[in-house]
This record gives sequence, C-alpha cells and structure tokens, in this order.
Amino acid sequence: MLCRTNRQALKLTALQPLIRTFPRYSLRSYSNQSQEPESSSPADSKGELQNGKPKKPLSRVVIGSGTRVRKGSNQLPTRTVWRSLLIMILGGGGIAYFFQREKKRLEVRRQEKERQGIGKPLIGGPFKLTDMNGNTFTDKDLLNKFSIIYFGFTMCPDVCPEELDILAYVLNETNKDPNNKKLQPLFVTCDPARDTPEVLKEYLADFHPDILGLTGTYQQIKDICKKYRVYFSTPPNVKPGQNYLVDHSIFFYLMDPEGKFIDVIGRNYTGPEALEKVKEHLDAWRPSDAEDLPWYKNIF
Repeated sequence: MLCRTNRQALKLTALQPLIRTFPRYSLRSYSNQSQEPESSSPADSKGELQNGKPKKPLSRVVIGSGTRVRKGSNQLPTRTVWRSLLIMILGGGGIAYFFQREKKRLEVRRQEKERQGIGKPLIGGPFKLTDMNGNTFTDKDLLNKFSIIYFGFTMCPDVCPEELDILAYVLNETNKDPNNKKLQPLFVTCDPARDTPEVLKEYLADFHPDILGLTGTYQQIKDICKKYRVYFSTPPNVKPGQNYLVDHSIFFYLMDPEGKFIDVIGRNYTGPEALEKVKEHLDAWRPSDAEDLPWYKNIF
C-alpha cells in the first residue's frame, strides 16, 4: 500500500509542469459553460439585478469604454480638419487684405492722375537754389527720389516750428522700416535776406538731421514760389536788422521720383494723418510709363 502511494506521488510530480500549462476547470464551471443560455426573463431584459448588481443595458454602455483605441487613430481626422480651416481662414484673409490694398492704391493713383491732368495748374518746374552746405540745388536733384518740400522762414514764431515737428515725425516713422521708400525733406526759405545757408543749417538741426535747407536770391525765391503756387510777402521798406514777419502759404508739397507733383498736405493734418497720407502715395506710385493693371492681374 505504501509503495502504491509513492508511485502515485511520483506520477503527480512528473505531471505538475503540464498541469500548470493548462487552465484549471472544475466540473461545475465546465457544465455552466456547456449549457445553452436560458431565455432572459422580462426582468433581465429591463435591466434588473444580475449577480446582485443592476444590469447595464447595452444601449447605455459607453462605446469604446472597454476597448483600447489605437493611439492617434481618432486625432488625425480632427487635426486635418482644423489645419484645413486655418489655411482657408488665413488664405481668405490674405486675399481680402490684398484686394483692399490694391483697390485703395488704384484709387489714390487715379486721384494723382486727375491732379496732373489737362487743364490743371502745373505745380513745380525748373529752379536753381543754394543749399545750406553751399552747394547748388536744382530741380534735377528731385529725380529718382520722393521729396517733401516746405516753404517757411527761420524767424517764424510758431507755425513753421509746428509744421517742422510734423515733418520730423513723418521722417522718423518712415525711417524705422528699411523697406520703406525714403523721403528727401526740403525747407525752402521765403526770407532769403535773413536766412543764409549758415542760419538755415543751425535752425534745422533742432528738428531733424535729414532736412535740407535751401535759399537763394530774392528773385530765385520768388521764381520757385511762383512755380509751386506758394504765396509769400515781406513788408516793404525793411531796414537791415529790423525784425519782421513773412506771410506765406502753409503746405507740404509731395513730389514723385520723376519730379512731378503728387499732393499737398495742409496744416489741418496731424503727424499720424500726414504719415498715413504720405505712405498711401508712396505705395500707390508707379512710373509714368508703367501700366496700371487691375488688381487681380498683379497676383500672377
């Protein structure tokens, strides 16, 4: 009897690795699995208790709560949609901005042509003056650059300093961006008897280093004022050293790189308003031999 028991123990020891490999089933569990599922009672179909707990209907089970979704499978379509929407918004905004800018540019250009049209008074023309450095300055020096010209005098108590402050503001703002077109600022005196080159140089240094002062003989000043439609007058019978005021027009004259008149900026403009007007003309200008194409043709 003892030997038989030992032999059974040895057999169990030899079969132990195989027993661990296969799952354990009891007769009760096997019989439960092999039995056909009974038809559910009305109570079970309505979500009644199952094993002591409420049975959750399939319609209320969260889809995907028990399954593992592959990473990124649901994110790619969402990212693609948002990326497409962003591209459409940016593209539409860019086209709208370009359209508005070109429309405004063509309108400004049309107004410039109207001011230069037949029957309009010609503003500008040949002249010869002396700058504050003692060099000759003529209308040829207006070519290949935008110029903004102001007529005044250094003994002006308030108006000229205020206008020169506006000019300095415009110059500072346009010079901030190296891509902007540069302006050549000119100050033409209406009082050549007192405004010598040395006086102009010292006076204009208080406003902006780029402003170039121009003077000349009384006849030269009278000639350029007439061509630019500038009114000025000095008191008669002025004695040397006597203080007096000069009446003159208060305008900035904007000239294009071909030496042609573009527009005037009056005293009612603030610094930011004058800057905006100058930028509009700088962006809108095209050479006279260039064709003004419709805005949509500039895209291609």
